[in-house]
Amino acid sequence: MANPWAGEVSLVLDGKQRLLKLTLGALAELEADLEAGTLVDLVTRFESGDVRTRDVLALIVAGLRGGGWDGRQGDLLCADIGGGPVEAARVAALLLARAFTVHDSEVR
Repeated sequence: MANPWAGEVSLVLDGKQRLLKLTLGALAELEADLEAGTLVDLVTRFESGDVRTRDVLALIVAGLRGGGWDGRQGDLLCADIGGGPVEAARVAALLLARAFTVHDSEVR
């Protein structure tokens, strides 16, 4: 089960529940994979609704890798994502939001 306080999100991939998390390493890998721009540009695209399929895929891959998955982006080309593209986009947006949320108890 995903722990939202730890930035985790779950997704069903090929019938198996997977844990996704944007760790620092996963974020660095994501930034390197972005076609252009920075993570701030990616967040801006999500906030404005100008999100690309490539953005969603890159976020899902980074989140899966941060959750311990050792696959590659190409492995998802034929994968069955529970809920389809809409669920993938929702999970990607949630991953971003949880990765950059500061909880009141963490503010000093």
